Amino acid sequence: MVDNRYATALVIACVLSILATVYLSVAIGTQHWYQYSSPTVRGEANVSELRSLYDEFMTGEFDEKTYSDTLFRLNGTVGLWWRCVLVPPSAHWNREPDAKILLECRNFTLPEQFTPKYKEPGNHNSGEDMLRTYLWRCQFLLPLASLGLVVLAGLIGFCACLCRSLTPTLGIGVLHLLAGLCTLATVCCYLAGMDLLHRVSMLPDKVDGSLGWSLYLALISSPLHMMAAALLVWAARSHSQNYYRMTAYRVA
Repeated sequence: MVDNRYATALVIACVLSILATVYLSVAIGTQHWYQYSSPTVRGEANVSELRSLYDEFMTGEFDEKTYSDTLFRLNGTVGLWWRCVLVPPSAHWNREPDAKILLECRNFTLPEQFTPKYKEPGNHNSGEDMLRTYLWRCQFLLPLASLGLVVLAGLIGFCACLCRSLTPTLGIGVLHLLAGLCTLATVCCYLAGMDLLHRVSMLPDKVDGSLGWSLYLALISSPLHMMAAALLVWAARSHSQNYYRMTAYRVA
């Protein structure tokens, strides 16, 4: 028999866990982690340069300097798996009136996620930047680890429900705590990586960068997982203490 207090705590923890997992999944699958605001396209020379950057961005080989410069100049957004730019239709590049803007995206393939970062982006002779390389890999792997921990916790919880046992609740709470820490570490790695990128690749004049809503979703999901973990741990510890008290009372 489960006390109403513990049942309520478990239900709230489940709701928090589901919300956190949905937020994190949306954040991983969208590109609005960081966004750039670029000035309006002006002049034929500027148009030609931007079209060349865009063509290289869409069809060229993967190169950090190329795609970074394109993101800087074409109102780009970049996430964990996607990089996108805002461009007008091909016939309206040099028109001043606001034409319909298209969002063009390319995904980071799995090999690209593990591509080394260099001290001077685009210059392979400058030497590998180990810190940026491993920050990038961590920001890719940690959210997947977080989702994996939550899925594992869900499977254990489902089995516990079938067995009508609260015994695994403490372990489920610990898994949620680790998931929250992984998500928080993902955001920290991403912010540190972007800061280091901007130190080695200076933003052009009149180009501003800002955090996007996808990053905030991931940031929100971390405390939600931790709150779920706290409720689960509390329910497990309190139920265990009451169980031992009842057992000692019956023995006495």
